[in-house]
Amino acid sequence: MHPPVAHHHPARGAARRPFRLLIIEDEKRLALSLAKGLTAEGYAVDVVHDGLEGLHRASESPYDLVVLDIMLPGLNGYRVCSALRAAGNDVPILMLTAKDGEYDEAEGLDTGADDYLTKPFSYVVLVARVKALLRRGGQGAGASPVHVLGELRVDTAARRVFLGEDEATLTAKEFSVLEQLVVRAGAVVSKSEILDHVWDFAYDGDPNIVEVYVSALRRKLGAGLIRTVRGAGYRLERPEPPSASSGPVAPGAPGEGRCWRS
Repeated sequence: MHPPVAHHHPARGAARRPFRLLIIEDEKRLALSLAKGLTAEGYAVDVVHDGLEGLHRASESPYDLVVLDIMLPGLNGYRVCSALRAAGNDVPILMLTAKDGEYDEAEGLDTGADDYLTKPFSYVVLVARVKALLRRGGQGAGASPVHVLGELRVDTAARRVFLGEDEATLTAKEFSVLEQLVVRAGAVVSKSEILDHVWDFAYDGDPNIVEVYVSALRRKLGAGLIRTVRGAGYRLERPEPPSASSGPVAPGAPGEGRCWRS
């Protein structure tokens, strides 16, 4: 399936933060196709191909909607949906399945899904269902999730970053890279995941561009904030509070650095 290329133009006064979508789909070509199309619509899209990983990601990161396949390795979609609802997670869930029949639809809805789409489906219909669920849920538009790690405070809705009382000035791309790390603080985020989220799947330039932006974030926020995990990616560390004996350090000052510890 090849979704049409579309361009999203946010309405005047719309929230600056894009809706965050998680696709849990083991058919990799389909997942890639959906991710490319939804990214072109203006959404921030993450993809996983396993039910257990999908449950973990949906539980640990704030998403505005989950597109969930039923037939998944590790944990099927019914159980993923049921586990999220049992934990009190009310993220809108659109279920996808190759099955067809009233029983399957009823089972999916009984586990807590908000809508149901049978394969093969029209990409246009899927986008319409996604938009309807986002309007119905209304979770992303007014939310202002703030992530705090020691002195670091990241407001992903207002797109503002603070170190203590001082605001750090980041470019749009720097903020997007930081956002990918902060919503999964303590976990390793691969370079390819950052590329897919910040530059999208269509990017065919030098993948080392991620290193350039990570270096810029280190200069502005502290050299030890983002650790490189060799061969795996990057991990956002929890900063150590400054000792009482040390004076204030201006963020990004030449030759100066904060003390950070995992």
